Amino acid sequence: MKIGELAGRSGLNASAIRYYERRGLLPAPHRTGGQRRYPPDALHRMLLIRFASEMGFTLNEIEVFLNGLRDDAPVGPRWKKLAHRKIQEVEDGIRRSRRLKSLLEHLVQCQCVSLQVCVRRLSLTPACVLSAVAGTKRQTLTTIKEPGWQAGGRPGFEPGTQRIT
Repeated sequence: MKIGELAGRSGLNASAIRYYERRGLLPAPHRTGGQRRYPPDALHRMLLIRFASEMGFTLNEIEVFLNGLRDDAPVGPRWKKLAHRKIQEVEDGIRRSRRLKSLLEHLVQCQCVSLQVCVRRLSLTPACVLSAVAGTKRQTLTTIKEPGWQAGGRPGFEPGTQRIT
C-alpha cells in the first residue's frame, strides 16, 4: 500500500510514518516508481506504535518493544523488564493523581485566610513538593488535627479530616 493509504488507515500523518521509518521503527518499504509500497503488516506495526505512544511509551521504549517482537517466540526478558518499569510508572502516576484529586477536593472548599495558612494546613514542605514531583513519596492517609480550622462544622479542612498525602 502507498504511504497515503497507510497514513489514512493508521490515523497518522505521512510525515510521522517517514519519521518512524528513519528511526528504524518501521522497516524501509520497497519502492515502485520512486513511491514507497508498504506490505499489509506495516499497518499492524503502525497501529501498535500509535497505541504504545498514546499509552505513554517513549519512542526508545517502543523500539525496545518492537525489536523484541517475534511471531514465533514468547515474550522475552527485555519486554518483561520494560513492562515492570512501566507498571511502576503507572502506579506512581496513579499515586500523584490521587494526591492531586485530594488536594483539589480540599481546595474547592478551602476558606483559609491566607496562602501561608493554606500551605501550612496542606503540610507542604520543600521536601514534600520535590518528592511529589519526582514521584517518590509514598501515599499515606493522614488525619489533620490542627486547632482553629473552620468553626461551625463547615465543609473543608476541619479537625479530624482525612486526606491523602
